[in-house]
Amino acid sequence: MAAKTAAARPAAASEPGRDCPLCPRLVEFREEWRANEPGWHNAPVPAFGPVDAPLLIVGLAPGLRGANRTGRPFTGDYAGDLLYATLIEYGFARGPYAAHPEDGLALTGARIVNAVRCVPPQNKPTPEEIRTCRPFLSAAMAEMPALRAIVTLGKIAHDSTLAALGQKASRLKFGHGVSDEVGSVRLFASYHCSRYNTNTGVLTPEMFRSVFSAVRASLG
Repeated sequence: MAAKTAAARPAAASEPGRDCPLCPRLVEFREEWRANEPGWHNAPVPAFGPVDAPLLIVGLAPGLRGANRTGRPFTGDYAGDLLYATLIEYGFARGPYAAHPEDGLALTGARIVNAVRCVPPQNKPTPEEIRTCRPFLSAAMAEMPALRAIVTLGKIAHDSTLAALGQKASRLKFGHGVSDEVGSVRLFASYHCSRYNTNTGVLTPEMFRSVFSAVRASLG
């Protein structure tokens, strides 16, 4: 039923409300953390960056003590340290990154959004929650008139982005560094820049930078 409600939402609604009711499990988790940490954001995390950007970066979901706490994607945890340093290096961001929303960081030519807007328990959204939140991802892409490239961080974000573009996951199977034209945009895939992936060597900073180097070359 929740998925039908989300699908019926107007296409222009790219941001869920602060008390979005669509995913009962995520609502329950949100309420638990609002009680535990009333000073945290504890709500769907909005997209960050200009809508006229040519690049969209799609993550998985807010981290509990990262974006769920601060209210800005990839802000407050290690994943943000690597992501924002890389965006600054390749000219997609400017200013200082100090892991809080008032640090003065600004995105230039890039926008960031999560496939699932609310923090899930154990960082693992269910397939139903991913589907239910997908209309917000579709709407976020639709409101970007200059969109030319999308970077997907991890398989869940990758597959959900393909679905939002009206494609099957088999259209471009996930793998670090894979890239292809999908409709009017070029899709670039990367392993997620989580501490787990970097600590285990699944993703190195050099591997991550190579993806954004390719994006920069594609966009010019």
